[in-house]
Amino acid sequence: MKKVFKYFLVLIITIFTIVIICYYSSVNASSKLEGIDKFPINYQGYLRELSKKHPNWKFTALYTNLDWNYVINNENIFGKNLVPKNYSDNWKNTKPGEYNVEVDRGWVDASRKAVEYCMDPRSFLDEVRVFQFETLSYDERTNNLEGIEKILYGTEFYNRQVSYLDSNGNNINMNDKYSNLILKAGRTSRVSPYHLASRIKQEVGPFLTHSSISGNVEGYKGLYNFYNIGATSSSEPMGAIKNGLTFARDGKGASAETKNKYLIPWNTKERAITGGAIFIGSSYINVGQNTIYLQKFDVNDQRSDSLFWHQYMTNVLAPYSESQSIYKGYQKIGLLDSAMSFIIPVYDNMPEIPPPHPDTNISVLPPVVEVEKIELAIDNKVLQKGENKKLEVKIFPEEASSHKIIYTSSNPNIVSVDDKGIITGIHSGTATITAKSEKNSVQAQIDIEVYSKVTEIILDQTEIFVQIDDTFKINGIVEPDDANEKGILYTSVDNNIASIDENGMIMAKQIGETNIIARSKENPDIKSECKVIVVRKMDDSEIHFEAPLKVDSLEVSGINYKENTVSNIRKLIITDLEIEFVNNKGELLQDTNLVGTGSKIRIKEDGKILREYKVILYGDDNGDGKINGIDLLVLQRHILEIERMSDIYIKAANVRKTPPKPTSIDLLLIQRHILEIQFIEQ
Repeated sequence: MKKVFKYFLVLIITIFTIVIICYYSSVNASSKLEGIDKFPINYQGYLRELSKKHPNWKFTALYTNLDWNYVINNENIFGKNLVPKNYSDNWKNTKPGEYNVEVDRGWVDASRKAVEYCMDPRSFLDEVRVFQFETLSYDERTNNLEGIEKILYGTEFYNRQVSYLDSNGNNINMNDKYSNLILKAGRTSRVSPYHLASRIKQEVGPFLTHSSISGNVEGYKGLYNFYNIGATSSSEPMGAIKNGLTFARDGKGASAETKNKYLIPWNTKERAITGGAIFIGSSYINVGQNTIYLQKFDVNDQRSDSLFWHQYMTNVLAPYSESQSIYKGYQKIGLLDSAMSFIIPVYDNMPEIPPPHPDTNISVLPPVVEVEKIELAIDNKVLQKGENKKLEVKIFPEEASSHKIIYTSSNPNIVSVDDKGIITGIHSGTATITAKSEKNSVQAQIDIEVYSKVTEIILDQTEIFVQIDDTFKINGIVEPDDANEKGILYTSVDNNIASIDENGMIMAKQIGETNIIARSKENPDIKSECKVIVVRKMDDSEIHFEAPLKVDSLEVSGINYKENTVSNIRKLIITDLEIEFVNNKGELLQDTNLVGTGSKIRIKEDGKILREYKVILYGDDNGDGKINGIDLLVLQRHILEIERMSDIYIKAANVRKTPPKPTSIDLLLIQRHILEIQFIEQ
């Protein structure tokens, strides 16, 4: 009997323990209730105003079951929430020993009232800031490329083909645009690509040169982190960026399974964008942190005992600023009246009135002073290409100076402008910069001219053999393409041997050698030279080139790219004189060797060169006598100004035979030749 009673007592205690555990679990667990009337009274007024403007918006109350003071105490820990160092003291932690201490370069610890203000959802229940509470899951009905591009507008990601540097510094070009990669990443991770696009803008800004995505940080070459994942704060110079790139390299010591899941290493931009999206989805959105607010303030984490630490960013105002980007993106593509869902936290024992703004010390926004006039000025309206300058902006009256000014360029390909009014000369030409008040239509404009200096002169010949009394034209190309002054001055070192006119036409006068010098009219110190060797006059009957060979001046083309050995070409040259073939390195070629671009056909008499013809094999950009992927890479690097081709190779790459130089169209035609879709006409 005692034994039965003992077992019965154990059972009762066990059941009681389970009930207690379940009770406390239910008390601590969050719950969601949809509908405005499910919110506390002091939320409902804001939400009803939003609902009047956007009847299709749905609001869900997230009852965290967390005490307000408990939440603030856990968030108000040194280093957990930061503000820019240039903010007023009202935003900063002013405790002795902690005041203005840089947790990260330019960032200091936030004050308690800054944390309270930013954590109270009621401070941000307006049409714009409410987007920090938008759910962030992928929705095929609303997510599309057009919307992503509009979010990216005004940045260097907009309508831009993706290229990146590998670990060896080689530039790799992709067929996809950034918007394509972001859309694919959204589908894969089940995260809204609009959120991903906005997050990228927030984390790395508008420029592709940001250190997190440049691929060019010393010690981290060829690594990318578009969302600054793992970029924890550090007082070391570029510490946060290096921490993020360490994560991109090896997941900071993550297991092989984890790295595989997140596509680590992020050594291509596609892996970084998609892998980072998977990380955000699995690490945040799918564990309850499915709004920007909840990713910043970890108050709804489904993992046990993990509140307050799993926070995506340290900037206390990050949800505030990111919500504006999202709103503008949706506004541009006309999605604001579509069905949208918002999850808004509610805490226990919240103050009846939202905490005041740290600078105004009042909970109600002050009267809005409209912008009446904007004036723009700059010390010089002519920028050099690549130069940066800050616009001087004056807003009248002064009380309206807190209004945000939106800067735009009439042609960002000529002059770009960022959100701080810093303009950059991109390409020669003129563009109009407009500064407009975000709140009304008041604006000002200023015209900016970009001047592009000459950096190099490239001659299509570096050495030629010309017969007495013959003429030969050399052509100079001014770099860069958009140089304002394209004039070239030609001179001969010895006019008695060979002279040259202003158009580059050489006249051979007597046997001997001299140099032709081409100088920039803008800067005579920028020059290029061509060696001219004048030889005896040959009769046309002494040499004949049979079809399909084509001779234009001293250049030979028309070579069958499948039969371009020395022996095959030699058969097509009829002469009693000596024939010698050398490659582009000056090495003698044998009968079975391939003849490629830059190879030379020398006609000799008694061992002396009478004529020297340069070979052009269109599509063979590197001179090996083959048309393959190497030629594509050489031309890509030339177009991107990574490594320049010279004289005859530029002509060979210009398979369309349209001066002055090859373009991406020629790149496509070479690719089609390699794939045997359309062969290059020689």
